[in-house]
Amino acid sequence: MSLFQDIYDVIIVGGGHAGCEAAAAAANRGSKTLLVTMNLQTIAQMSCNPAMGGIAKGQIVREIDAMGGYSGIVSDKTAIQFKMLNMSKGPAMWSPRVQSDRMRFAEEWRHMLERTPNLDFYQEMVSSLIVEGDNVQGVVTSLGIEIRSKSVVLTNGTFLNGLIHIGEKNFGGGRSGERASRGITEQLVELGFESGRMKTGTPPRVDGRSLDFTKMVEQPGDEHPQKFSFSAATKPLETQRSCHMAYTSNEVHEILKTGFDRSPMFNGNIQSSGPRYCPSIEDKINRFADKDRHQLFVEPEGWNTVEYYINGFSTSLPEDVQFKALSSVKGFEKVKFFRPGYAIEYDYFPPTQLKHTLETKLISGLYFAGQINGTTGYEEAACQGMMAGINASLKVEEQEPFILTRSEAYIGVLIDDLITKGTEEPYRMFTSRAEYRTLMRQDNADARLTPLSYAIGLASKEKLNAVEQKKEEAKDLIEFFENTSVAPEEINPILEDYNSSPMSQSDKMVKVFRRPQIALKDMLLLQDVKKYVSDNNLSHEVLEQAEIQIKYAGYIEKEKANADKLQRLENIRIPDNFDYKLLKSLSYEAREKLTKIRPTSISQASRISGVSPSDISVMLVYMGR
Repeated sequence: MSLFQDIYDVIIVGGGHAGCEAAAAAANRGSKTLLVTMNLQTIAQMSCNPAMGGIAKGQIVREIDAMGGYSGIVSDKTAIQFKMLNMSKGPAMWSPRVQSDRMRFAEEWRHMLERTPNLDFYQEMVSSLIVEGDNVQGVVTSLGIEIRSKSVVLTNGTFLNGLIHIGEKNFGGGRSGERASRGITEQLVELGFESGRMKTGTPPRVDGRSLDFTKMVEQPGDEHPQKFSFSAATKPLETQRSCHMAYTSNEVHEILKTGFDRSPMFNGNIQSSGPRYCPSIEDKINRFADKDRHQLFVEPEGWNTVEYYINGFSTSLPEDVQFKALSSVKGFEKVKFFRPGYAIEYDYFPPTQLKHTLETKLISGLYFAGQINGTTGYEEAACQGMMAGINASLKVEEQEPFILTRSEAYIGVLIDDLITKGTEEPYRMFTSRAEYRTLMRQDNADARLTPLSYAIGLASKEKLNAVEQKKEEAKDLIEFFENTSVAPEEINPILEDYNSSPMSQSDKMVKVFRRPQIALKDMLLLQDVKKYVSDNNLSHEVLEQAEIQIKYAGYIEKEKANADKLQRLENIRIPDNFDYKLLKSLSYEAREKLTKIRPTSISQASRISGVSPSDISVMLVYMGR
């Protein structure tokens, strides 16, 4: 008798951040789901830094949470520090970040998945896919066990033919201490997929008891911490752990340089592309030779551990060079290593081979999510996993796919960038990649996405009701400011503090609120405002929404208009089997790129590198526009 007699709706291969969100999304939509991973003890392992969020990444975590994913809740429950980054800039740039307890993070993910209905688990390596014709039909494990399914989501991370480098030494592995996955790349290439190699790295982990923190700069969390999840299931932190900042020096750089001839990055052992925006320490001192020091962030790995992560010291240099160099950093003179840093090379598949749903173009029912698509970062992987899980589940039910556009979510920007432009280096999300970041703020992710998620059967009715209530309360508060007047004698003392022109007669509060110098805290000093907020028991989130919508109304309306223009081009669909050879006026490069990527709309076609505005004009004329 076979271990698996039933046919699953969705099989998820890999238990990292992408795999966990994929499993949660598919199962919570009601699909019979199986998560297969090589080690159930390392589900949602934070294999690199113990943190979630950051610039643009925090927006993604908020979007996952708004959709009904688990990353925000797990991050809140296992946080040891919270910071809202970029607060000196406008709200479009504000980005939440938590320092996490690495062991508790993985444990909480495991608990949440085990409490999820419709989700089964199996520990073993998947060595191949069952493909019949152009359809995936399941997976085969390394023990030869066949598990049948209607769809498969591959979230293999760095495990596909993973090769770890420390100096001249290298060995197979998906993470330090874990074996690599073999067989899937070779099969996919045989099926016609194009593959490539990428690399990433991680710094040494050290014993905090061996460090002298008095020689470093303390980095505490926010005085009034917020949280990631919009859900009432989590609460802001009451106590926090500090991080610390140290600096390299010319002495440290000179020591590092002595190992360059033994570094796999410089001696030719590694030729694959690494993450440009998270370079190794040796890459930094080579590329930025004019800098006499670089920042190192010394981050605790949890509440009750002495292990520290040295953010900014990612390296694949020989372990003796790593140790000597780090020992020369102030505060690290007596450092003890838990483990050295290393680089890892792994297989990926250029994402231009995917549809917007993350389903492959070659094999029906097969989805890719995470680092297999050339991305880097937990957050980028997690949101892809969620979208792949949703779409695999919808396809099994023969329902319309779920696609987020560039003006709806950072998730939409990320996926569109990947499948339209591809990537030749590990892709990382930045706010600058989004054209409509004033619309897609971290604070309004729930208002943007929860109704969409509820419509496809993922977000709960309670979640939707909470969003609707928050929107209504913010709208009512804005109307209160628009309709209520304030007298000069009450507002002028506040205006004088900011050297702002005094009022000579009563006027609507909204006009005062729109002055650049005046903030919500100032308006809350007014008696009528204080009473309204108290009587209606308004939350910080509602107050913040009202303030942003009043202050940035002009910018928001302008971006909405631009997004509507984009949507009109998005609505001009290109048939699946369109023959670009028919358009003789297209440039050769445009014809080649359009044939390869096969965009679904004129808007997507316009974002393909090598397709010019004149090429788009040719297509619009041909389509009668």
